[in-house]
Amino acid sequence: MLPTSLTTNEIKDAAGAEIEFARHSTEGRKLIFVKTGELPNAPHRLTVSHSESGVGPAMRRRSLIRVDKTVAGVSALPRIVSCYTVLDAPVGDLAVDTEIKAVVANLISFIASTGADTTVKYDCTGTGASVLVSGSL
Repeated sequence: MLPTSLTTNEIKDAAGAEIEFARHSTEGRKLIFVKTGELPNAPHRLTVSHSESGVGPAMRRRSLIRVDKTVAGVSALPRIVSCYTVLDAPVGDLAVDTEIKAVVANLISFIASTGADTTVKYDCTGTGASVLVSGSL
């Protein structure tokens, strides 16, 4: 269960500094947080949502964590930068969450570190983050 406010280093910027978010709205299995002190013309949001489909062994859960930030483009027009992670898991046919944790760990390590270290790289110099930012392969 997520807390009402994300104020103790749950979210950081590229320099590793804490950014605080407060719960804004809940609708079904969708929760939206807003950055504390955000400007009305520059929303900065964190969304967490879950949905299930299928029944019995065919049941799947799709979980989403998404960050959207409105920034001024070079044209001075507002532009939205979005980054999100989606987990699609066959929860109806798994007895434990071990394999779900394995693929989440694979993704986190690929994005947030390089092969030579175990330090989280908030500056986006991790192997996966650097290709996301640059658009390279």
